[in-house]
Amino acid sequence: MDLRLKGLPQEFYQKALEILLENIDWGVQITDKDGYTIYYNKASSQIDGIPIDEAIGKHVLAMFPSLSNRESTILKVLRTGEPVVGHEQEITNCYGQKVSLFTITLPIVIDGEICGAIDISKNLSEIKNLMTKVIDLREEVRNNRKKSAVKENEEAYYTFDDIIGESKVITELKCKAQKIAKSNSPVFVYGETGTGKELLVQAIHNASPRKNGPFIAQNCAALPENLMESILFGTVKGSFTGAENRPGLVELADGGTLFLDEITSLSLDLQAKLLRFLQEGYIRRIGDSKVRKVDVRVIAASNISPYEALEKKILRPDLFYRLSTIVLYVPPLRERKSDIPLLVKHFIKEFNWQLGKDIKGISEEVERALMSLSWPGNVRELKGVIEYAANFCESEIIQLHDLPDHILRNAFIEGEKEIAVDTIGIEGDLRSFLAKVEYELITKTLKKTNGNISRAAEILGIPRQTLQYKIKMLKINI
Repeated sequence: MDLRLKGLPQEFYQKALEILLENIDWGVQITDKDGYTIYYNKASSQIDGIPIDEAIGKHVLAMFPSLSNRESTILKVLRTGEPVVGHEQEITNCYGQKVSLFTITLPIVIDGEICGAIDISKNLSEIKNLMTKVIDLREEVRNNRKKSAVKENEEAYYTFDDIIGESKVITELKCKAQKIAKSNSPVFVYGETGTGKELLVQAIHNASPRKNGPFIAQNCAALPENLMESILFGTVKGSFTGAENRPGLVELADGGTLFLDEITSLSLDLQAKLLRFLQEGYIRRIGDSKVRKVDVRVIAASNISPYEALEKKILRPDLFYRLSTIVLYVPPLRERKSDIPLLVKHFIKEFNWQLGKDIKGISEEVERALMSLSWPGNVRELKGVIEYAANFCESEIIQLHDLPDHILRNAFIEGEKEIAVDTIGIEGDLRSFLAKVEYELITKTLKKTNGNISRAAEILGIPRQTLQYKIKMLKINI
């Protein structure tokens, strides 16, 4: 709200702004269009270790000699007019003290002209401590929910914010899923293993009117067929040897969502009983004469297309027609490769916290290798690769040698296929990239075999003479 609209004098407005800037615990530095400091608040002085009277009138590079014209976010913003948000850097001030900062830098534009910049900063360790507290608090909430739940699978952690990606296919999927989350209609989700079907289902539950109810998830392929009916619908004491009065998963999900993964693993007879429940809304425990009314939204999933499952006769047509009110397809990673950089960034952050590291990103060669693969294991496989690399990475950037051997091998094979398709006018950087991948692959294999060329050739699946030739051409020291 503009205070001047209330009839207050300009002096009041300026004084309120001054009090605000001097009492917030974020550093605020304002420079003119040439990078000279014209305002510097108390928090900035404490964070940067530079007295206010020393900072006023001083150029940014004089305040922080370790920075270059290219590295300074203030000077970058003054050059480009584009904000730099969430930047992390370690710099040295004019007194030789090292400072770790988290900054947000914004341009001041008047009548289309860049007149200055505002740099808002916080000590990076404070940000990390805050993030640690948030993670700990989230974990505590999860643990408390586990204690109060009947079973461990009565939880849904994920929301639509946890679905990483900006590709057209993933954006459309999220949009469609958000719309149907509000209804009670059954849903059929299908997609390859590792694409994130349960994540999507949990997000739907948490965006639905049932979010405060239980979320029960069951992989139908994980249990013996002879136990599945009792697990789904429950039992009464004496119905068979050892049977007790026990509710099934359908009852436990009353008021919430029941997620049945790999539904095609259910026998056709059991699928018929599930269909009856979907049509009538009542269940009968095994051995019981009483029927029970249950209010549950059922979401089923399969790692193959439902139409393929119908052809294979592992999915009842009548059950599919009841479940197919809403059908959602979760695309494999190879159909949304533009999301790989975002996913990698997300996983690096996750493993930085878990492993206590400070990895900033991946090299261009690593990104190219990751983008070249078909990813049969999808997002789950990519996450595993980044976890592997994060464990072995000893610098701020993940390099080719940090990747698992099979990833290097597959990237090399895919690159050679690309060359084979079009050898005319092939870009030199592709051949250069393949040479780097091959160098890392051979080097790592030789290291594993302690320099034994015959054993390395066997592992790589190439003749010994070919390996010797490549070692010579790539100038690999054994």
